[in-house]
Amino acid sequence: MQLRKVTAASAAVLALALTATACGSDDKDDSASGGGKKITIGIKIDQPGIGLKTPDGKYTGFDVDVATYVAKELGYDAKNIEFKETKSADRETAISRGDVKFIVASYSITDERLQKVDFAGPYLLAHQDILVRADDDSFKKPEDLNNKKLCSVAGSTSAQNVHDKLAPKAQLLEYGGYSECLTGLENKAVDALTTDDSILAGYASQDANKGKFKLAGFKMTNENYGIGLKKGDADLKKKINDALTKMVSDGSWQKAVDANFGPAGYKNEKAPKIGNVVK
Repeated sequence: MQLRKVTAASAAVLALALTATACGSDDKDDSASGGGKKITIGIKIDQPGIGLKTPDGKYTGFDVDVATYVAKELGYDAKNIEFKETKSADRETAISRGDVKFIVASYSITDERLQKVDFAGPYLLAHQDILVRADDDSFKKPEDLNNKKLCSVAGSTSAQNVHDKLAPKAQLLEYGGYSECLTGLENKAVDALTTDDSILAGYASQDANKGKFKLAGFKMTNENYGIGLKKGDADLKKKINDALTKMVSDGSWQKAVDANFGPAGYKNEKAPKIGNVVK
């Protein structure tokens, strides 16, 4: 009887150990060392040229290219990256909760956001601009938007900024999404669409839109895109900054810009210096 008790107890201990091992093998290891396990990165999945999930489940865009390069420098193969959609309103929460290791999602560095998260970078300096029809040469300056129909998406402050600061007589139209604004622009229901020039260039670069639209080249704001990460993680921030520096120096950064924005004639700023946030 005593032998059976010992054997049963030993079996229970062994089973517990195996269970713990099995559970541990499924856990993600998001440490910077990589180790062949997955890393979760937040991106946008509905912005062509920036971050887009295609119907076949692939991810494309400049932010995706940046995220993939950085992850590789941290020791992760592309196959071990898990991209997770992070909508604008959810980005800080996703970082603080640990849902993602870092976020690359047209994430502008602002004083308000720096109270909640840290940023590596910036890795792109974008500007608010307008997109117009390719054959429309009537827009020489932002003030030319007066008495014109200006489209933006629900929840965006871009059009209101133009109205309040530059063109008070602009007629503001709010659509549900950028694709709807583009349709309105093509059909002449609206005269211009406004948001960050990088986002506009991404939409204009889509195969279906090539040759139809152009950017006006107005630099109405400065938008410093940074990589968001948990506040206080200085080690990860340094490693990401080192990766971004290498991406620029080896030509991969410019290659990604040309591939994702080039078809729209996007005249990008040169790669920003790490830590240099342009006001």
